[in-house]
Amino acid sequence: MSGGDEPAGHADAAARGSSVLRPRPAHPRGIVFDDFHYSGPDDPALHAHGWLVRTSPGGPGIHDTWSAAGVSFPAEKTAVGGQVLQLRASTDGTKASTRQAEVQSSGTNFLTGTYAARIYFNDKPTSGRNGDHVNESFYTISPDNSRYSELDNEYMPNGGWGAPGPKLDTTSWYSADAGDRVTHKLVSSLQGWHTMVITAVHGVATYSVDGHKLFSSGGKYFPRQNMSINFNTWFVDLPFTGPRAWDMRVNWFYYNADRAQSLADVQKAVNDLYDSGTHYVNTVPKH
Repeated sequence: MSGGDEPAGHADAAARGSSVLRPRPAHPRGIVFDDFHYSGPDDPALHAHGWLVRTSPGGPGIHDTWSAAGVSFPAEKTAVGGQVLQLRASTDGTKASTRQAEVQSSGTNFLTGTYAARIYFNDKPTSGRNGDHVNESFYTISPDNSRYSELDNEYMPNGGWGAPGPKLDTTSWYSADAGDRVTHKLVSSLQGWHTMVITAVHGVATYSVDGHKLFSSGGKYFPRQNMSINFNTWFVDLPFTGPRAWDMRVNWFYYNADRAQSLADVQKAVNDLYDSGTHYVNTVPKH
């Protein structure tokens, strides 16, 4: 029922102790929230809400192995709301059998503000032998190289590119072609649930995990171009044979386009959205 004058009869009902339905308050301008309550990678609502399941060729990792087969939305009792986005990378050690998983926003309407996601990182495979150089990632990236912008969270439980793990690389990019970037390495296990936050305001990008600041970048290492949101699980290489599968889970994603928010601010906003029964909202103005 739309807002306006209270219909006749409601006042009497309220006086008798009956509950009165009232309109939900409007969501704040400039936010995106999704708790990934979808039936599968082909759910029309997933696409209607601005997400793409990647099947296109290219990298990173084992090129041309991106598949919708690794994207699912299972029930999860440790998740707020009881459901998650799951991204599974699987292989038997050959490229032909390798499947990497990615979900990305179909639009690039993200630039300054606060980016946050509650993510379950795994230090061990769900099945099969451990030891892969697997990358569990949450990042933003611009659509082309003209004003290249990228803000990365990459968790590698067994390390990668010659560096041991477990480690989280947080990286701000200026040029992918030139490899021009600044980065910070957190050498620590992140097994389990963590809330990842990136703020990008007033020329400074700051990364944090569970409210603990890791790293800031500014100057040319601040986004110059609108970006997309990306979650993926992929293999840096294939160091041995034998079947195995790795899962990363995402409980929710939240974005505020207008300001930097602390973990407490983010958590309050997300809690309010859950309390209102909201599974998805996007009030960011379209450009």
